[in-house]
Amino acid sequence: MRSDLNALAVFATVAEERSFRAAADRLGVTRSAVSQSIRRLEETLGAAILHRTTRSVALTEAGERLRADIAPAIAEMRAAMEGVRSLGGAPRGQLRIAVSSIAETFLSGSLLAGFSRAFPAVQLDILVTDEEGDIVALGFDAGVRLGEVIEQDMIAVPVSDDQRQLAVCSPAYLAERGRPRHPRDLARHRCIGWRPAPHRPPYRWEFVEGGREFAVDVVPEVTTNDMGLMIRMALSGAGITFGMADTFGSFLERGELVPLLEEFSVPFAGFYLYYPNRRNVAPKLRALIEHVQRHRGGHKQDQPPSKNLEPKRPP
Repeated sequence: MRSDLNALAVFATVAEERSFRAAADRLGVTRSAVSQSIRRLEETLGAAILHRTTRSVALTEAGERLRADIAPAIAEMRAAMEGVRSLGGAPRGQLRIAVSSIAETFLSGSLLAGFSRAFPAVQLDILVTDEEGDIVALGFDAGVRLGEVIEQDMIAVPVSDDQRQLAVCSPAYLAERGRPRHPRDLARHRCIGWRPAPHRPPYRWEFVEGGREFAVDVVPEVTTNDMGLMIRMALSGAGITFGMADTFGSFLERGELVPLLEEFSVPFAGFYLYYPNRRNVAPKLRALIEHVQRHRGGHKQDQPPSKNLEPKRPP
């Protein structure tokens, strides 16, 4: 039984790293030891759990199922061990967080820089990604996403105020092409769109009129997964782009970008730091949670998304 548990821990690490060598380095053992553990586990299970090539490691269907089943237990054990280790000292260890690329408040720098100064023994490992997935199964301690897309069984802590989306353009483009009066007018304008990944369709531009939501399927002349490029294109007069108002804030304040169709934009629930609802919260994660709450004034407490994340609608 002990060897089986050890092999499961090795498998969980390989599944997170997608590399035998990286898993071996993380576990402090040889690559051969990792390979032998996986081979013994496959013999015990009677099924292949990994596809191996000279360049990559991928999970089989059986491996995906095994990872999903054991991930919560592995996370609980790690949190419990870290809790015991921390009894005599400050939070420490690697803290892995998956963060949406548009979570401007969290990624702006000041919040994370303050945390790093306060807890130098915690190493932040932040993946900026717009791919959705099970943060537990993927080996993350927490994630940051818009409230409306967070799973209902997670605990969520607000990291931003309510958000809203805006269409914006440069003053030069506005002078050249005029101001759209209604979202349907966007069909006659040059647009700069966003898609989260190559296999995903361009993001639909969403608006509200008379209390009812609707989306406009613009046909972007430029589409990218890089918000920075979208902003630079808009600043250069290439067209109208669309995104979180916070992302455009400094450019709007300086007059480099102009807001459009504001009357069709209403606030909705913002970004949240979320994590599994478990008995043992690792001290390093608890430290980040409390830091986020202090950063925001400490006026909101942990609540499940189902109680806390309903988007606000116009009256």
